[in-house]
Amino acid sequence: MNRLYQYVIPVTVLLFSLQSCEQNKAEVKKTTTPSAPEIEAINPKQGDFASSTTIPGELQPFQKVDVYAKISSFVKKLYVDVGNEVVAGQLLATLEAPEMNAQQNAAASTLKSKEAIYIASKAKYNRLKETSKTPGTISALDLEQALAAQQSDIAQLEAAKASYREVMDVKNYLQIKAPFSGNIVTRNVSAGAYVGPSGKGSELPLFSLVQQNKLRLVVNVPESYTGSLNKDGEIKFSVQSIPGETFTAKVSRFAGALDNRLRSQSVEMDVYNKDKKLLPGMVANVILPLNDNNKALSVPTSAVLNSTLGVFVIRVEKNTAHWIPVTAGISNTDTTTIIGPVSPNDVIIKLATEEIRDGQNIKVKLSK
Repeated sequence: MNRLYQYVIPVTVLLFSLQSCEQNKAEVKKTTTPSAPEIEAINPKQGDFASSTTIPGELQPFQKVDVYAKISSFVKKLYVDVGNEVVAGQLLATLEAPEMNAQQNAAASTLKSKEAIYIASKAKYNRLKETSKTPGTISALDLEQALAAQQSDIAQLEAAKASYREVMDVKNYLQIKAPFSGNIVTRNVSAGAYVGPSGKGSELPLFSLVQQNKLRLVVNVPESYTGSLNKDGEIKFSVQSIPGETFTAKVSRFAGALDNRLRSQSVEMDVYNKDKKLLPGMVANVILPLNDNNKALSVPTSAVLNSTLGVFVIRVEKNTAHWIPVTAGISNTDTTTIIGPVSPNDVIIKLATEEIRDGQNIKVKLSK
């Protein structure tokens, strides 16, 4: 009897151990193979895209010029300073060059001399012509020579007049005048300074003049937004230094080509700044209106998958993922428009990643 127990008890313990192991394996298998979680999905929407976006721009003067001296001279007197508002044609400074007076006197003397010679040759020709009316008094050759001398003298007189005008025109450059109305923003010389077209006197301009009552708003519009601006249309913008106030600009000029580096088009807009609140050099936040496109669908930006194969959204049909090629349109922080074989009733993965393979079985949970 004791010997029977000796064999039965170990066998029973062995059977119990095997049964426990099978239960543990089943539990481990059950815990290590949980059901796949549901992935969040959405339906594409129409008309759910922002009607505008904001891009940076820069305010520049409509006209700007650096005023230099054309001839070597000295500054005699300054009539304006930094911050002064001037009108077109206003005298800004006078220069002096004593040698110009000598050149003017020489040109005037030459002009008077040529004028006297011409008067004499003209009178001689007229007398000979009048005398030649009596036959045999004046030969035809003498009359032709007198006429040629008169024509030569008048040509020399015209040349002397041109030389005198040239000297006077150059002398007029000693008066520096404003080419347009604006504000003096820099002054680099004082009375007595040497200025000139070359050398030390031309390293810096005498003045810098900008037009402030009209500005240019220069904006680099990204390629995807280039179709959103209409010429002669109006846009709104703001500047950080004047919070809470919005300004208006008129779209006026397009570059007509994209920048090779930035892939954007330079657009200029005219800003009328009569009250002069805005200053050249300010950075503007341009509110760019976007064209409405009722045919385009919009999805969360995270639903657009940019892979090495192209641009896709992942559509789920009968619990199967399908990569659908699309073209991404206008995008902002949260939403992107897409064009492709997608309808508003399609179920699209909200967070598209390459881990979700084409043809993979998948469970989704549709978000509203």
